[in-house]
Amino acid sequence: MAVTTVATLLAVAAGVDGPRVVLVCLAVLAGQASIGWSNDWLDADRDRAVARPDKPVVQGAVRPPMLRALACASAALAVVLSLLLGAVPGLLLLVLVASGWAYNAGLKRTAVSVVPYVTGFGALPAGVVAAAPGTPVAPWWLMAAGGALGAAAHLANVAPDIEEDLATGVRGLPHRLGAGVSAGTGALLLGAASLALVLGPDGAPTAAEWGVLVVALPAVALAALAGSPRFRRAAFPAVMLLTVLDVVLLLLGGASLT
Repeated sequence: MAVTTVATLLAVAAGVDGPRVVLVCLAVLAGQASIGWSNDWLDADRDRAVARPDKPVVQGAVRPPMLRALACASAALAVVLSLLLGAVPGLLLLVLVASGWAYNAGLKRTAVSVVPYVTGFGALPAGVVAAAPGTPVAPWWLMAAGGALGAAAHLANVAPDIEEDLATGVRGLPHRLGAGVSAGTGALLLGAASLALVLGPDGAPTAAEWGVLVVALPAVALAALAGSPRFRRAAFPAVMLLTVLDVVLLLLGGASLT
């Protein structure tokens, strides 16, 4: 829901026509649903093995065959809806869907587990911008910021499940780096995204953008402590603050393209 909301707001900010904004929203939502359902389907045995209480398949609320059917149906729907936007925006949006499925299917267990997040979330803003009239090409800084946000999301998303993952044989990049290094790297990526979104566009940054950077820099330092049990409680709000600030800058960057 978060990814779909950001993509929809970015479409509005980038000047995408009203009906196509709805199409962007539905295409991204279908793709995200397919990624989420495929994750629970493919990980059903692993989640049962560690008794994940937050998983409906572990609770018995849904069976893996239903998850498989839902995942495949929503992926097919995402393909149709995305390509209705045109070949260029459609294929770019589908990079995120393909990246998510590749991660779920096995890349999550490798040292390159971050690659699907970088490629998928780097392509997402490019696909949304390309849906605007004239199929504009997204600037490098918008795609770079999307990729950095995606990589940071991967490092933050895995952190709570490291022990369960290791118990079932999953050793992605965050597992190999460790909690401390992952937290520090994620914070630096969020800070890099902020810098790209403020300094990347043509022209001088606005006072509001400089203000965001003033808030972001100390938040980066605090967020880097998220891997330490002693400071995790204080660091988590800093991570959330940085994420929100970067999303706001992402939307402002989309608006600047019009």
